[in-house]
Amino acid sequence: MPLENYGVLSGTLHRHFRDRPDAQGRWYHVHLEVDTPEGRYACAVDVDSKKSAVGVQWKVFTLHPSVLEPVDAPSPGYHDLATASGSGAIDYQRHPALAERTGCLFVRRPPGWVQRILDRIDPPRPWTAGSHLEASAALEPILVPGRPVLVFGEPFDEGLGMHNIHRNQGDPAGSRWWDENGTWQDGATMTRRPDGLYDVFLSKFSTQADTTDAGGHPV
Repeated sequence: MPLENYGVLSGTLHRHFRDRPDAQGRWYHVHLEVDTPEGRYACAVDVDSKKSAVGVQWKVFTLHPSVLEPVDAPSPGYHDLATASGSGAIDYQRHPALAERTGCLFVRRPPGWVQRILDRIDPPRPWTAGSHLEASAALEPILVPGRPVLVFGEPFDEGLGMHNIHRNQGDPAGSRWWDENGTWQDGATMTRRPDGLYDVFLSKFSTQADTTDAGGHPV
């Protein structure tokens, strides 16, 4: 079944810190502390395992808040979201502001000047692959204390916190996460800049397929 609960946390970033290195091979996180009227939330952003062969991929880019409606400026606190288009939920493959360009306008690669225009209108956002340390370094510049922040993912069963702040679909058959695959339930970290735009960090694991079916399973 998909995630039991899914939603967005809105608050103010207090601080962030990395997991301490150890030899246990546990999944590595960048931790965010987010202040809300209910209290301070702990948010664990997965950026790969220190010891596994599963690589991490990420994107960092900027979005206008209007493309995130209706969650572009929610009241502070946690809000459940329906895992469906139009609810404010995030889906890397299906959300108009996050989906990859289709590339179907031309049978062949267009002339350079046409490509430059297309890149300005709809900039490509390729995935970057690297280590957990490189992913952490890519995320941290947008984590400015005092900024408004939106964290998409699954709330903790107990206490104030969020996890599964990464792609939550496309895991292969036979993996421990197959049953949690689902559409419109991806995680994301977004912080609001002084100019009103959102800096966005998305992450996924190399084993997760980019294209999924209606159940969130690999195609």
